[in-house]
Order: sequence, then C-alpha cells, then structure tokens
Amino acid sequence: MASIANIKKSLISQLENNGANVDHFIGLVEDYVWFCEQEKEMQKDIKERGQFFKTLSSSGNPIIKENPSIKNAKMYNDQKLRILKQLGLEAKNVVDDPDDKL
Repeated sequence: MASIANIKKSLISQLENNGANVDHFIGLVEDYVWFCEQEKEMQKDIKERGQFFKTLSSSGNPIIKENPSIKNAKMYNDQKLRILKQLGLEAKNVVDDPDDKL
C-alpha cells in the first residue's frame, strides 16, 4: 500500500503535469492528505474494536453499538473522492511518471 507521503507527492506531480500546481489546488492536496490520515485512524479503530462494540447506556446497562468509525471512514473517503474530482484527477487522465516506483 502506498504511503500518504507518496500519495501526496503523486498528486502534486499530477497537478504539475497538468499545469495546475497553484496554491488553491496544493491546499486541496493538503486537505486530501488530512482526510487520508483520518480515514486510516478510523480503519485502525475498526480493526481494534470491530464493527460493533460493547458499551454502557446512559442508564448504565450494557449495550452493543455500531462503531461510529465505520460511518466516519466512509465520510472521509467520500470527501477524498470529491477533492480528486475538483482537482480534475481521474484514472483516465493520469500522466505516467517514470520516477514512480510500484
């Protein structure tokens, strides 16, 4: 899996290749990176606690609740996709970077 630093570098490279490496779009890349970090934290929480977890209700009774990290991870992923769309970056218009290593 690609590191967040490599993803950021790749996105900025794509902006440069498209002549769109202006402050506004670089800021959106920073936002994208933030959402990546948040999504990874949600994924970590889901792995640790699972889809559902036991907790206590307000009255002190044990209950099982859905992990809110599931909803949050989806929300972060959706926002990342919106940022990519706003940047005009799609798989069909990616410029091959010879320096990119798999």
